[in-house]
Amino acid sequence: MTDDLKSYLNGVRACRLCEHEMARAPNPVLQASDTARVLVAGQAPGNLADVTGTPFNDPSGVRLRNWMGVSEDEFYDASRMAIIPMGFCFPGNDAKGGDRPPMKRCAATWREGLLSRLPNIRVTVLVGAYAQKWHLRERTAGSLTETVKNWKAFTSEQMFTIPHPSWRNTAWLKRNPWFETDVLPELRRAVRGALES
Repeated sequence: MTDDLKSYLNGVRACRLCEHEMARAPNPVLQASDTARVLVAGQAPGNLADVTGTPFNDPSGVRLRNWMGVSEDEFYDASRMAIIPMGFCFPGNDAKGGDRPPMKRCAATWREGLLSRLPNIRVTVLVGAYAQKWHLRERTAGSLTETVKNWKAFTSEQMFTIPHPSWRNTAWLKRNPWFETDVLPELRRAVRGALES
C-alpha cells in the first residue's frame, strides 16, 4: 500500500466530524488497498460490524458473499477487495429498529479522495440505494427496484446495482426472482474475472 493511501486511511479512521450527532463513539469500519480489484460500495456498518470492526460481519455479509460468489477469505483480503460504505460509522437505529441512513458528511468529506487512490478497481458493486445514488447520480431510476432492474445499463462500466442483502429484503427477493436468475450469474462472473485477472 502506498504511503499516500495509508495516510489517507489513517485520516478516515481518525475522523470525528459527526461525533456530536452520534449515539456511539465514531468507529469508521472499512477496508481498502491500492491493489484491490473489486469495490463493494455499501451503506454503513451495522451493529455487529461496529462492535467487531469488521465490515459485513453479520448475516447480510454471508448473503452478500454468496451473491458475489466469493469466500470469506477473499472478501476480507483488502489487497483484492475494497469495502467502502457511504457512511463509515454505525449510524444508530431508527424508531422501527432498522439502521438509520448513513451520515452524509463521510461521502462529502472523504469519498472522492479515497476512490481516487484505488487505481486498480475493475468491478464496483453498488449495494443499496445510497451507494447507487452517489455513484450513478442522475442515472438512478425512481426506485431501487427500477435501478436494479436497469443493471445492464451499467455493466459496460463494470458496475452492478444490487439491493442490500439484509434479511429485511427477503420479501423483495421473492417478488423479484429475476435478480437471482439474471443478475447474480453475471455479477459472480465479473467478480471472479476481476479477482483472477
